[in-house]
Amino acid sequence: MDKRERAWTFRDRLLSRMQASKLNQSELARRCGVDRSTIAQLLNEESTRLPNAHLAAECANALGVSLDWLLGLTERSETAADLLQVSINLTEAARTPTDAQLRDWFREAKGHKIRHVPATLPDIIKTDAVMQFEYSAFLTKTPEQAAKTTSDHMKWVQQPGSDYEICIPKDMLHSLIRGDGYWTGLSKTAREEQVEHIIQYCRNFYPSVRIYVYDPKVVFSAPITIFGPLLAVIYIGQYYMVFRENRQIQALTQHFDNLVKESEIDARSVSEHIEDILKANTV
Repeated sequence: MDKRERAWTFRDRLLSRMQASKLNQSELARRCGVDRSTIAQLLNEESTRLPNAHLAAECANALGVSLDWLLGLTERSETAADLLQVSINLTEAARTPTDAQLRDWFREAKGHKIRHVPATLPDIIKTDAVMQFEYSAFLTKTPEQAAKTTSDHMKWVQQPGSDYEICIPKDMLHSLIRGDGYWTGLSKTAREEQVEHIIQYCRNFYPSVRIYVYDPKVVFSAPITIFGPLLAVIYIGQYYMVFRENRQIQALTQHFDNLVKESEIDARSVSEHIEDILKANTV
């Protein structure tokens, strides 16, 4: 951004914030400790003048916004103190797909690309039997409630323009097929149905939903969901870590995109890959 463009950005944002705060030039000048004519020069559409650092900081302080925002260095208008409060917070996690907070985030991100690394399998591709296996221990959420909410989520995914990317660690699939590790106790029939469901799902919903398989020995990820440019959440157990600051979301988006880049199996080949695993293992 050159000096002229930055001056225009500063003027436009200064004026918009003055209007939102219902401050006239005289009042802003008083708060900043300068003459009214100084503020008038900053708001002059023909001027390319930028204030000195002291005056710019005083304007930002008087208007309750960040100096970086006034200068066009960020799209977030909050002050540094405010950003610390809202950029990262902890939200209680029910874990089940009936979690109202998750539904709210999906509604908020309608029309944006969703990137997701599940804790086990993505809820939208789980069979009823797997729902029963995973959620039967929850006292406040029944497997039937979980299945109903997942069905509603499926309808959202199938809407025109849906864009959903999912990365699954390959050992989760191998463990499902063998019936060990996390999936110990899930019946052979239920595992077979779940594997076949994943295969058909990958074929039927590509490219609206794209599933990648990565090797956690090569690249690791915690469970994470990125709701477009709006927010990103990391599941840590009883809580979600929620990020809303632009640079944090960009960093987590780059992390996810690296998972896709490093994935052993791309979205076009996942169903064939799972069939190959089946041939090499006794389910």
